[in-house]
Amino acid sequence: MSHILTDFKAFLDASPTSWHAVKEISERLAIREFHPLNEEEKWHLEPGKKYFVTKGGALCAFCLPQKTPERAIILASHTDSPALKLKPLPSFSAANMIQFGVEVYGAPLLSSWLNRDLVLAGRVVVTNSAGHPEEKLVHLDDAIFFIPQLAIHLDREVNEKGLHLNKQEHLCPIVGLSDEKNAPLEVLEKLLRRHLSFHSLLSFELFLVSHELARSVGLENEMIASYRIDNLASAHSSLAALGMIEKPSDHVLQIGLFLDNEEIGSSSKEGAESPFLSDVLQRINHSLKINQEEALLLKNRSLCVSIDMAHALNPNYKKKHEPQHIPLMSKGIVLKHNANQKYASNALSSAVIVHACQKLNLPCQHYVCRSDIPCGSTVGPIVAKTTGINTVDIGCPQLSMHSIREVMAVQDYLDMIRLLTHLLQEG
Repeated sequence: MSHILTDFKAFLDASPTSWHAVKEISERLAIREFHPLNEEEKWHLEPGKKYFVTKGGALCAFCLPQKTPERAIILASHTDSPALKLKPLPSFSAANMIQFGVEVYGAPLLSSWLNRDLVLAGRVVVTNSAGHPEEKLVHLDDAIFFIPQLAIHLDREVNEKGLHLNKQEHLCPIVGLSDEKNAPLEVLEKLLRRHLSFHSLLSFELFLVSHELARSVGLENEMIASYRIDNLASAHSSLAALGMIEKPSDHVLQIGLFLDNEEIGSSSKEGAESPFLSDVLQRINHSLKINQEEALLLKNRSLCVSIDMAHALNPNYKKKHEPQHIPLMSKGIVLKHNANQKYASNALSSAVIVHACQKLNLPCQHYVCRSDIPCGSTVGPIVAKTTGINTVDIGCPQLSMHSIREVMAVQDYLDMIRLLTHLLQEG
């Protein structure tokens, strides 16, 4: 499995944004004989073949069975992570320093972005030499920015009263030193021209991201530390499971669903609340000549496995966990429960995971949030709501969720690949 771990770390390093992640997933799928489809063209699908379609920061891959599908297994994860996003007119001067203005995307652990080496990554739309708009992905790793924390001498009680950050005033990175007054886009355009040849900059979606590479940590290298483990670990394990498919199933439609914008509620054209999955299913049904009644039967026999990271016990904060449900790193896949359906797991869908773990001799842990702490959520409940497909929420335990540097155990990641591969192949 060492080659999978090597590829996992390479995937993390090459995927600073959801668009980069989709590019990396697409390239790996193409190597495994998945054929790309275009949303804007008619699809001509053949039983027994493998396909994928992208939609910005989202992607859906599927393996058609040899015969008419009777049920589907959907592995659902998301490609985005909390971050700091550049404002449309980002550059401004303060004293003799150039800074960028940023918005908060999702719910990052803001203090972890301070005093770090940061670079810009994302997508831009430019005009080429012929005057036509073109979308380009960029990872501008030759210019390091940073957000300086106020020195303790000027904030004497920070260690006793805690750090308080104003999202408007305290998160603007220092880009460089200059006495010149630049137009709001001038500095960004200069930076982009180091990497791209273009006539004019039309628009952009750029994020401040970590410049630190993924690496093994721990006495025996038994853990991995990286930016965006939440939720690229789930995306890559789903990708690995899809890659293990050597021949199509007889009657099971095998799907890998990679959605964007989960960290901001999934209400986008590429998120879990969008019609992306339903549209793909409808086009599959149309191509395979599955009528409406058969399509409903297919959905009602199907299972969606929502894979997102889980909160491992932080030994310095033991009281933050429900005492009987404490996930530990390297102790197994986590089955997530919530009485208010913040997680979509129910008795029937949970039983599938427990039974599979028993068959594979894999450890399985149960997680429920403390009753006095609000519970987060995933794409699982949204997929269940929008499609009516039975859904279960699982994940690998990790530390420092939503930090710019997160940690997970290698064994949990490998166990997740085994489980997902089994679920796809056993149907």
